[in-house]
Amino acid sequence: MSELTLFVLRFGFLALLWVFVFALVFALRSDLFGHYVRRRERQQGDITHNPAAESSPFLPPAESPTPARPAQKLVIIAGAREGLEIPLDADHLTIGRSAQSGLVIRDEYTSTNHARLQLWNGDWVIQDLGSTNGTFVDNQRVSVPTPVAPFTPVSVGSTIFELRP
Repeated sequence: MSELTLFVLRFGFLALLWVFVFALVFALRSDLFGHYVRRRERQQGDITHNPAAESSPFLPPAESPTPARPAQKLVIIAGAREGLEIPLDADHLTIGRSAQSGLVIRDEYTSTNHARLQLWNGDWVIQDLGSTNGTFVDNQRVSVPTPVAPFTPVSVGSTIFELRP
């Protein structure tokens, strides 16, 4: 092999390694920090409730709205904000690390868009949105939309909550 061919192969291999490193750093950054947010409103606090984010154009409406709801509030029973109560005013609530989520949970075990809690035919169901660490209802991993009965523990990351009437 000529010197020029060997130099081009070495340079190409080095460039390919750098592309791999940048792709890896970009993937880790987007998974750890989510999307860029201009300004953070709260200084501290791992979990916040964002009522403005509950109406998302990307979520389908519930099948049939019913006047009687089995649960009226979400209560965090374990995690950084134990005891926090969130009223379930809308027909759905998104859960994740993203600032656009209705329930923002900031911990390393929660994905950017982790789960969706939705009122479906008069019952609350939770759907995992492809999270890395999963969503658990009564210690069972959720792979399909699963009904959530009142007082049943639901785990998202290191936070555990339940629905209450």
